[in-house]
Amino acid sequence: MLRWLGLLSLSLPLLIWFWHVLTRDGPTAALQGHELQGYGLQGYRRIGPSKKDQFLYMHCSQCALVSSSGQMIGAGAGEEIDKVPCVIRMNNAPTGGYERDVGGRTSVRVVSHTSVPLLVKNDRQYFQQSADTTYVFWGPERNMRQDGKGRVFNSLLKMAAKYPKVKLYAVTREKIQYCDSVFQNETGKNRMKTGAFLSTGFFTMILALDMCDSIRVYGMIDNNYCSRANHSTVPYHYYERNRVDECRMYKVHENTQRGGHRFITEKAIYAKWAARHKMEFKHPSWSL
Repeated sequence: MLRWLGLLSLSLPLLIWFWHVLTRDGPTAALQGHELQGYGLQGYRRIGPSKKDQFLYMHCSQCALVSSSGQMIGAGAGEEIDKVPCVIRMNNAPTGGYERDVGGRTSVRVVSHTSVPLLVKNDRQYFQQSADTTYVFWGPERNMRQDGKGRVFNSLLKMAAKYPKVKLYAVTREKIQYCDSVFQNETGKNRMKTGAFLSTGFFTMILALDMCDSIRVYGMIDNNYCSRANHSTVPYHYYERNRVDECRMYKVHENTQRGGHRFITEKAIYAKWAARHKMEFKHPSWSL
């Protein structure tokens, strides 16, 4: 009995220290190497030659998910967005010159395989000047395969070698399949059979649910917005003023037979999720 009490007295300080480290600095401060796998976000793998930090370790008490929508023009939400602990943006959406409306900070940028060339073209801006940003790339297997034949993945490997400090991650094939199953579970429709592609916004929302305790979404319209007679006409992207307007783009994609994003359907899914998660929509606000 005395022996067990002695062992307990020796172990108790260690347990207290371990708990202190976990709660103070997060799991990465207490554990190293393969032990971290249980704490990493499943479905996001590091791009690059390094064998360290293979999994994405991000957790935020609150996130601002900033849409690329023209709804952000004149929103004046930049200061509010920059105060949120983690700011998530999509594709190549710029902040320079738009700080008053969309803010200037970027914690995470989720990027489609089709937008990778735009980032590579301005690689110093994205991967050197914004080296503190974490990048998460998604795309079909034909472009993101890692056997030397994935054209987009190969270009990202070059960026990882050129800018070793930048944090580049790829959505795994299994995670993309999971997202497909989520879409089917929510809609009753098989994405591939209906000729649809999930949008970058869908993958961004999934990531936000994975890493954020609460989400504040900026500039995203609800699924009924474009059917209202008094809806505002704004460009599809806030940084492309003379392009097709947002609602027209959404309707074209929603009704196309092959290769379209189901933007409106996805918004209806987000409304369901908002009923189960801490999620708020601003500019415009949603009636949930």
